[in-house]
Amino acid sequence: MENDEAVGHVPVLLDEVVAVLSPTAGDVVVDCTLGRGGHAAAMLPLMPGGTYLGLDVDAGNARFAEARLRPIAAEHGVRLVVATGNFAGVRAAMDAAGAEAADALLADLGFASNQMDDPERGFSFMNDGPLDMRLGGAEGSPPPGPEHGAAGLVNTLPEKALADLIYRYGEERLSRRIARKIVERRSESPIETTGELAELCRRAYGPAGRNSKIHPATRTFQALRIAVNGELEVLDALLGALPGLLKPGGRAAIISFHSLEDRPVKQAFLKMQQDGFVERLTRKPITAGPQETAGNPRSRSAKLRGIKRITANSN
Repeated sequence: MENDEAVGHVPVLLDEVVAVLSPTAGDVVVDCTLGRGGHAAAMLPLMPGGTYLGLDVDAGNARFAEARLRPIAAEHGVRLVVATGNFAGVRAAMDAAGAEAADALLADLGFASNQMDDPERGFSFMNDGPLDMRLGGAEGSPPPGPEHGAAGLVNTLPEKALADLIYRYGEERLSRRIARKIVERRSESPIETTGELAELCRRAYGPAGRNSKIHPATRTFQALRIAVNGELEVLDALLGALPGLLKPGGRAAIISFHSLEDRPVKQAFLKMQQDGFVERLTRKPITAGPQETAGNPRSRSAKLRGIKRITANSN
């Protein structure tokens, strides 16, 4: 029997995702963020004779999920295809799998707990590690260092550009003060660890940091992660392609975790409806209930929006 610790991640809004996508026998389901396979494990038994295409930018998680899901897919007669890549590669992955269009498509814009909890990945300010933040990991990439990943941005961007980045992607009101602290510190030696950067953010906040509801480094780390991985750009690519990825009657569900993600999803879904391509299945986003948030605090910020294709594909 699987347990959350062995899997390394708890999928958010699991029942709600299954209800919105409603996979059935013979369906083609495209999972743009396979992660550790949590949502897939729940949907595979519902779609005998279908095809499940799972895509993830993290090659390690893709391999883990494939090993986990292969027996489930075999048991229920589902063709499982796993590929490595981000949202911008969904169309190419579907073509390679022989899937012209999807009956259901899922994109979970969060990242797996095993990524956040691994100090070597550099996502968390709670555990000291290399200042990396590449969602794709180090496989086939240069090792973490002052010229790569988040460290590359922190150590090379001009002060104004760094402040603008932290403000734009982190919505951090103290972005200029934080950028100034970073530039002063890096003039002595490169900033290479999450602990160093978190301490600089704490100093920039000063006494106000003690009264803040969130850690002073939270928004700066978010901004750097988004920038390092081009998260908003690949989301825009997915949203632009989405109507053409779905069959008439096909459904899509997107889970976002902060306003910079949810806002473009909401606006894109509304425009698709106004253009007559889709109907929205969720007028307001679906959020986690008290039981889920108590068991998985990271689900508190999750918002699920869904659409259904109502016309023939235009591309």
